[in-house]
Amino acid sequence: MEHWEFVGRADELARLTSAVTIDSDRGLILSGAAGIGKSRLLHQAVSMLPAEQYSVHCASANIASSGLPFGGLAQILPPDVPAGLSSAGLLRWAVDGLQTAAGDRPIVLAIDDAHLLDPPSAALTHLLVREGATLLGALRIAEPVPTPISALWTEGLLSHAELAPLTDEESRELLIALVGGPVEAGSAQRLARLGGGNPLLLRELVLAAVGGGELVQTYGFWRWTGRLTLAPSLADLVDARIGGLTAGVRDVLELVSFGEPLGLALLLGGAEPRDVEDAEERGLIRVVADERRRDVRLAHPLYGEVVRRRCPVTRSRRLLAGLADLVEGTGARRHDDLLRIAVWRLDSGTAQDAGLLIGAARQAFDRFDIGLALRLAEAAYDAGGGFPAAELLAAVLLFADQPDDALTVLDATPDDSARALTSRATVEFLGLGRTDAADTLAVAKPDEPAEAARVRALEAFLRLQLDELGAARALARGVLDEPAASTATRALARCVLAFLAAAGGDPGGSAELIAAVVADTAAWRRETPAVQYALQMAEGTMVSVSLDLSAIDRILAAEFARLAQAGGFGFGSGWVSLLQARAALLRGRTDEALRATEQACAALAPARVYDGGAHFARANVAALLGQVSLAVDALATAESAAGGAVGLFYPWWEQARAWTLACRGEIAPAVQVLRGSASRARADGFHAHELLALYDLVRLGRPELAADRMAALGSTVGGAAAPLLIRHARACADEAPEDLFAVAREFAVLGYQLFAAEAAAGAVRIFRQARDPRALAASTLMADVLGRCGTMRTPALLAIQPALTVRERQVAELAAEGVRSREIADRLYLSPRTVENHLQRVYTKLGVNGRVELAPALRLFPQ
Repeated sequence: MEHWEFVGRADELARLTSAVTIDSDRGLILSGAAGIGKSRLLHQAVSMLPAEQYSVHCASANIASSGLPFGGLAQILPPDVPAGLSSAGLLRWAVDGLQTAAGDRPIVLAIDDAHLLDPPSAALTHLLVREGATLLGALRIAEPVPTPISALWTEGLLSHAELAPLTDEESRELLIALVGGPVEAGSAQRLARLGGGNPLLLRELVLAAVGGGELVQTYGFWRWTGRLTLAPSLADLVDARIGGLTAGVRDVLELVSFGEPLGLALLLGGAEPRDVEDAEERGLIRVVADERRRDVRLAHPLYGEVVRRRCPVTRSRRLLAGLADLVEGTGARRHDDLLRIAVWRLDSGTAQDAGLLIGAARQAFDRFDIGLALRLAEAAYDAGGGFPAAELLAAVLLFADQPDDALTVLDATPDDSARALTSRATVEFLGLGRTDAADTLAVAKPDEPAEAARVRALEAFLRLQLDELGAARALARGVLDEPAASTATRALARCVLAFLAAAGGDPGGSAELIAAVVADTAAWRRETPAVQYALQMAEGTMVSVSLDLSAIDRILAAEFARLAQAGGFGFGSGWVSLLQARAALLRGRTDEALRATEQACAALAPARVYDGGAHFARANVAALLGQVSLAVDALATAESAAGGAVGLFYPWWEQARAWTLACRGEIAPAVQVLRGSASRARADGFHAHELLALYDLVRLGRPELAADRMAALGSTVGGAAAPLLIRHARACADEAPEDLFAVAREFAVLGYQLFAAEAAAGAVRIFRQARDPRALAASTLMADVLGRCGTMRTPALLAIQPALTVRERQVAELAAEGVRSREIADRLYLSPRTVENHLQRVYTKLGVNGRVELAPALRLFPQ
């Protein structure tokens, strides 16, 4: 981790190299904060310049050399200075020496920390640029710059630009380079945000996290616990940027560190305006526009970490209490003021209102900031919030994958209400996989109709996951028929029915139910947060079984996906990753799909109930990639982790088992698994799952076992993809290459590249067997589709890849490039007759009629 590969900064790197290679440019100076990556970028740009074309001279100014004449450029000047020269003569001597050494090559000066150049070095640099040299420089922002250097851009001799922080994507790339492997999405997002786009600080963060055991590997992904180890080296780096403050500026920095974002007017009311201006000028704080307001934030997130940790306890408590008083004095008008005041009161030791803490914990929970919600809920519980606080704390602990602690809280706060009963059952089932929780609910008979409906709705959700579908459906319908049922209770019942509708092949009906649940989010999240689990299950099933790519894309672009991955909600983050994998797989991006399933495995690792599902998905993708050992290992892990508490997901499990068998070449057992899964789904009324299982039979080469039943399902299963699947099955069963070709084109247009490739492969196979010239068009389509995909090793694709010997492949590739047989013979030391014999065997194996069809046919082979 001491040295990492150069990542990102493509535009800035191109701009630096262009400043050298384009005659009209004379150079470029980049300015930026310390650690922003100026030096590394400068070094990377210089390393790309060929020494035989450019006379490159690199120098790095520093404080030690800033007081010595020519100290900043001592690294590039000759050691022996002629005696008796005037200042002007020395400049002339230095210029002539560098020009003589360069010969005909252009001179390129690369100067790091140019703001520290001594006056003679700055003057020499200015003179060199005026006489044709190119300058690539870096200097620190907000530091005084020698006049000869600043004059270079003020006089238009070269360009000056500020280097922006790394983007989130560039920060993630750097994280991967630092740890040498992929980083779980939520961890990457949080670390990138804390690093603030500063490569050096991000590096120190990662070093501290790894050294402190807070960044660990799980299923090949690095996952951050969220705890920050502030190593001495990291603290020293930050101290170097914020040290030497006046008392007033320190007060400003502390206020913003504890209270950001702070309204500018609020900060000016709590600190001296001159000190606020000084803090902004020093680059410690920044003022940002928020609609009509002006908010003040720290210039870098780590400043706050260091300031808060170094601030004495008594002063920090005084500052926090003062911040709370300031905001309360303005009427707490902003939406998040309640949350901010509660946190400040909590940290200052002045929090006495359990109601305030409960309300704030709910706000944090709404944002899926699980860590903050946990702190506030615990404080509300400790402040005597009673059962409402205990119920909320248990729910947050469940979302934080700490079900044992949740049960401890509920046990310590006895309550005989239906809410207490359902809270406990939720934790036992969703957190610990205790299937008897459903039976406990079944024997409960609350007197109040609303409470009875609440119990029945949760029982319906649990019965659903136990694959007791009839009971789940009846209970959910009964809840919706109960006028006294609350909004949250109805939402949970609708989720159950939405799941059943989706699995049954009615995506439209499922979508209507889900839309009604989403419309009531504010109400049910406050009363029954666990509805979130049910909503995700229903919505995820709806878009997955209907193969609705556009709907998946909308979910992934919505705010929930970002909040779940950034806030530490493991179940939500894993669910998002599984949807990403589903979409990527349908689009043929198998490598991306595998990474997404591994992200899901890492996110769901702390869970005890749902982590098996991620491993089944991983096994399925690995099988389609042809990675036999990975598929087998992932399947074994999935089967050991899967529990009876989520039995309704069996169609996905059986699919993974079938494709793992197929990957091992055991097609007949795979077919048996899929036939059994289709029969079970049919009996359960899961007609959408049945259609997908039957379609997998088609993909494994057994359309005669599926086509008729799939056609019968056409009037039952909705969605845009279902008719195409049915047409594909019929075309395979009828051995109709024209229909397969047409279906492949439609699949490709809709984005289903995996299915498009397989349908095109079927057309290619049949056309080749008939030596039909239309094989060329089908091969071209398939090659175009595969060009947009990652590696895929399915039976349909492998069937059209007959084995070519190494020599046959060499001859065929040369012939496809238009090389004549005699020249091929000369290159490969063969006779022309042998070349022709090889070509005839290739034509026969590939089912093509000549050289013109070779290129698209060969493109179907893996490289």
